[in-house]
Amino acid sequence: MDLEVLIPITLFICIVMAIKIAVEARFRSKLLSTGGADELLRSMARDEDQRRRHGALRWGIVLVLLAAAFGVIEAAGWREVTPGMVAVLLAACGLGNLAYYFISRRLG
Repeated sequence: MDLEVLIPITLFICIVMAIKIAVEARFRSKLLSTGGADELLRSMARDEDQRRRHGALRWGIVLVLLAAAFGVIEAAGWREVTPGMVAVLLAACGLGNLAYYFISRRLG
């Protein structure tokens, strides 16, 4: 794989993330300067913390199932990309998201 392809993609992702962080910081700054309700600020912080934990849970489940799918592919000895290989990977992603859904419903 050519590394020249990854550089513009990485640059684009970094720019998007920098803009997102700047906009969120500006929004919080404006909210604090306008004297927003104290309860609203606490609620936003609590919701953001819960959203961050749920995001980590989702990615953890999906990545573990993807690792298992790659293990199945390796154990089966598949060396070329076939529809069956793609189906195993997509099924692992789907199962990971479904597992996250059911776990998050029990937690929240």
